[in-house]
Amino acid sequence: MTSAALLKSVRQVHRYLGLFFSPAVLFFAITGGLQMFGLHESARGSSYVPPYILVHLARLHKKGTLYLPPRKDAPPNSARSDEANPNGPKLETPKPTQASPATLPPNALPMKIFFAATALALAVSTCTGLIMGWKYARRKSIVLLVLAAGVLIPVILVFI
Repeated sequence: MTSAALLKSVRQVHRYLGLFFSPAVLFFAITGGLQMFGLHESARGSSYVPPYILVHLARLHKKGTLYLPPRKDAPPNSARSDEANPNGPKLETPKPTQASPATLPPNALPMKIFFAATALALAVSTCTGLIMGWKYARRKSIVLLVLAAGVLIPVILVFI
């Protein structure tokens, strides 16, 4: 195989792999960027209620599924077990340590902004790759089929 033929084959493999996985790359870039700012969860003491769709997309991003098993019941309190067995050993709960007021946690906002910009750049780069994959393809029907497979196969796998 000549180097020109090898390079052509490598470009085609790159094109079709890129077209197939681009929907997943876009999904992970967008949902990861939203998760950087905690838009998928509510904080303690906050009145913010995340949109239903963001909660499920974040679960799919982090856990790989839309369905989570039901929560297990909490184990009985150690105080109740002490009452049931008064002669048994008593467990001491560790006391929380207090951080000194002089040490402040580092500011996470600059890094969050950087990762959000990274997610945006990845999404834009993927979209431009899709445009180039479409524009420079001789057989546009194959491009559409591979792209459709990249959308449909993960959607089917989520519901299996």
